Amino acid sequence: MRKSAYVGMIFLFFFLLAAAGTFFLVVMDIGGTAVDMPARGYLEVPLAGTVSEVAAPDSLSSLLLGAKPLAMYDLWMNLRMATVDGRIQAVLLRLGLLQCDWAKANEMREAILDFRRSGKKVYAVIEEAPDFDMEYFVATACDRIILHPLGWLGINGIGGDVPFLKGALDKLGVRAEFEHVEEYKPAATMYTEKGFTPAHREEMGSYYGDLFAQYVATAAKARGKTEAEFRALIDRGFFQGEQAKAAGLVDDCLYEDEVQALLRRDGRTISPVGFEDYTRVKPSSLGLENGVHAVALIYAVGTIMTGESLPQIMGGATVARWIRTARTDPLVKAIVLRIDSPGGSSVGSDVIWREVALARKVKPVIVSMSDVAGSGGYWIAMSATKIVAEPQTLTGSIGVLAGKFSIDGLMAKLGVTADRLVFGEKADIFSPFRPFTADERKILKNEILWTYEQFLTRAAEGRGLTRDQVDAAGRGRIWTGRQAKDLKLVDELGGLTMALGLAKKEAGIDADEDVRLDIWPRKRTFWQSLFGRPGLAVELKSAAGRDRLLGTARLMNQTRIWAVMPFWLIPQ
Repeated sequence: MRKSAYVGMIFLFFFLLAAAGTFFLVVMDIGGTAVDMPARGYLEVPLAGTVSEVAAPDSLSSLLLGAKPLAMYDLWMNLRMATVDGRIQAVLLRLGLLQCDWAKANEMREAILDFRRSGKKVYAVIEEAPDFDMEYFVATACDRIILHPLGWLGINGIGGDVPFLKGALDKLGVRAEFEHVEEYKPAATMYTEKGFTPAHREEMGSYYGDLFAQYVATAAKARGKTEAEFRALIDRGFFQGEQAKAAGLVDDCLYEDEVQALLRRDGRTISPVGFEDYTRVKPSSLGLENGVHAVALIYAVGTIMTGESLPQIMGGATVARWIRTARTDPLVKAIVLRIDSPGGSSVGSDVIWREVALARKVKPVIVSMSDVAGSGGYWIAMSATKIVAEPQTLTGSIGVLAGKFSIDGLMAKLGVTADRLVFGEKADIFSPFRPFTADERKILKNEILWTYEQFLTRAAEGRGLTRDQVDAAGRGRIWTGRQAKDLKLVDELGGLTMALGLAKKEAGIDADEDVRLDIWPRKRTFWQSLFGRPGLAVELKSAAGRDRLLGTARLMNQTRIWAVMPFWLIPQ
């Protein structure tokens, strides 16, 4: 057979495969699939990998994104349904390494504890986990923690490295030239310093120190230990099989067949129910979301930019439009704005802030903060009726920065030259081929000081504080949600359940009424996703952390004044 024929057959095979996949997606959109539920089952939850806020709004996005990340909304709703579903007898969590931060982990714990109040059991199964502090923190909410008999459990604390790139940039001949407000706004110090500034070290130590304190206190109490005893176990660090059981860190060391026997301890058959299958069960079939009132649940996820949303980008115009639609809908009695964002464009943030302020005048707007509501992510929250944060939420970073990278040194090394041609003395102020002049740096500083004052003014008005009170809590500094509550930057500590309860209370809806949730971004059919404009894409966080480090640099190429938070620790 000729080579061209082989190529044709291969092309035809992949074409038919793609066509079959497309047909499957269309069928799913049109008719869905039935859920085959056993009379007695346990919900099996694969709690590992990337954790997003909400699932991709359409099946095409799911196909293009590859492996589907666990969505916090699905976990929250599935556990709510399982609580009242008589067919679900227990929950089995298969814990692996999570790609999220501590606020999401804490919300997982809250959802597990809410489920346990039904009297049903939750079991955490761990096979091997050499670096497992955040995941173990989640496991301590369960009735029993089960480790594989040869499993290695590592609970060795919180720590890692903060990279600084100035030395590398110096060798390349690149200068990072930035002005910021103020000393705690170190989003650019990775490019301008070779190590921590005193203020940067102070805020990072305070933030991660409080995370560690919360972890120790919570896990120690859950495992019946004093904080000193649990800290001693962390200092020891690593435990294998029976060592972990003897230390009181796990309850059992079991193989899979023994886990199944534990689930069947009363001798009756119990079958697994897949997590993805259970997401297709309608809450209304279990008596949930059958109320006459609706609450809009709007997801504001990702780095903020002006315009429409794009993959991993929160468009100010898109989210503002969703809020405006909910504000003008008479059936929607309150709005819950769910935020997971490190900030971004100050203008894009202000576009959303304005719609939140307008909505608050006609109906309650409750903000629910997830892992991050920093800088612009806090800007969009501060005019809400109430703000709810997890105790671990990265909150605040009220500050502004602006600048550029000058690459004239690098270009000289490469033999690249540039001649200046401008019409207007400041026309090339942001040119990468020359540094700022002293006068230009002064202008830049004045510009961001003005933007910072707008930030302070809006925060003071929204939070009922003075300008000086906000400035004392601001200056670019990050806080945990627990610290932010003491500073009155947030009102309550909790997750989506608390935010929904506050929304009902503020709207005058009975606490026992299970309201309907009007969720944005909307679910989209296959054809809408194929031919319509893109909706908000779920932000996928990189396990390696490099996307976090490079995200600021990508943003700096697209806008001039930023309200973006500092970079993060890379755990080791």
